[in-house]
Amino acid sequence: MTEQQQNPSHAPSRVSRRYVLGAAGAAGLIAGGAGGAFGAAQLKEEPTALASVGSSSVPFYGNRQGGITTPAQARGHLVAFDLAAGAGRKGAAALLKRWSRAAEEMTAGRVPPGDNQIALDAGPSSLTVTFGFGRSFFAKTALAKQLPDALAPLPDFPSDELVAAHSNGDLWVQIGADDALVAFHALRVIQKEAGDGAARLRWQMNGFNRTPGATAEPRTARNLMGQVDGTDNPKQTDATFNERVFVPSSGSPEWMAGGSYAVVRRIRMLLDAWDDLSLERQEKVIGRRKSDGAPLSAGKGGTETTPVDLDKRDADGLPAIAADAHIRVAKPESNSGAAMLRRTFSYHDGFRDDGAPDAGLLFVAWQADPLKGFVPVQRKLDGGDGLSRFLRHESSGLFAVPGGAGKGEYVGQRLLES
Repeated sequence: MTEQQQNPSHAPSRVSRRYVLGAAGAAGLIAGGAGGAFGAAQLKEEPTALASVGSSSVPFYGNRQGGITTPAQARGHLVAFDLAAGAGRKGAAALLKRWSRAAEEMTAGRVPPGDNQIALDAGPSSLTVTFGFGRSFFAKTALAKQLPDALAPLPDFPSDELVAAHSNGDLWVQIGADDALVAFHALRVIQKEAGDGAARLRWQMNGFNRTPGATAEPRTARNLMGQVDGTDNPKQTDATFNERVFVPSSGSPEWMAGGSYAVVRRIRMLLDAWDDLSLERQEKVIGRRKSDGAPLSAGKGGTETTPVDLDKRDADGLPAIAADAHIRVAKPESNSGAAMLRRTFSYHDGFRDDGAPDAGLLFVAWQADPLKGFVPVQRKLDGGDGLSRFLRHESSGLFAVPGGAGKGEYVGQRLLES
């Protein structure tokens, strides 16, 4: 594991211009991981002082790209692009070079050449910029022989209500930062660098999480339904973590070694209908207490990390965890061990014509093989999860995210120069 995965809040080794302007008075360099992708048991460091949020940085170079095991940041942008007609492999390579150069500058807190100075007085704020390739990218760049088998189209799920214009794409970029202005700045730079005729924007989604330091101690995030969300994520300490999340060095194709596959879904929550349920009914739908995330099989005791007992019965002899409870249907034990690393953002895009909030989850799931991770789990959730009645899957995409770049390289170089 690289230093990037071991210490994502590693401070800059030298003082950068943006860092001097924005974080010279920062007190300490404490990791900003509150509300991250991993359970509270894994996040036991001291609370992040708000003054240190801007100074935290995630190295761009490394064996793996940032933004996968990095604790989820407070702000996020998910963006897809389509290559311009005639751009081909040469145009794609030039674009990835520009994007990688700009991302390296910004994640270090430096100002890219020709910058519009939106974030001039800010530190790096744990910025990550992650790049991936959609299935359609390979035909447009004459790289069909390098198309991974795992990048097969996702199946149609019966409950999907997908909008084609907001799904898929040739190129995908995930931006995360603990400061909204830093995240927007990175988004603006990425969009401008694509604006020379190399690629055009296909869709963009904007999300948020709890700000590091906003709670007395680091906690697992809550989603917009108010539920603790992410407890059962695989942990980096798990013996099988790397094999579930990352493509092995012996994997095929070779250019994906150390990479991962991202399933991206925009999932609207029917919050008005959810809020009409009683607290007891909400907890039965999920299978956990809303107050602290403890499984209902723990009775009146337990904590968020108490193991779920799917065989436990309540005082009436009924299953403590209902047959259609979300945690029962989604649990790896119920899916032949299938698991993925969920790293999500919430979103709110205003209100619909009926007055209901257009809000929910920007679902990003990382796995070594989506045919063994996301697909079987979603098939089961689609048919038997009580929570599905309160969700609408409105956009979808699957992207091959290669390993990281070394110094002097750009992301995707092993593919584009193969």
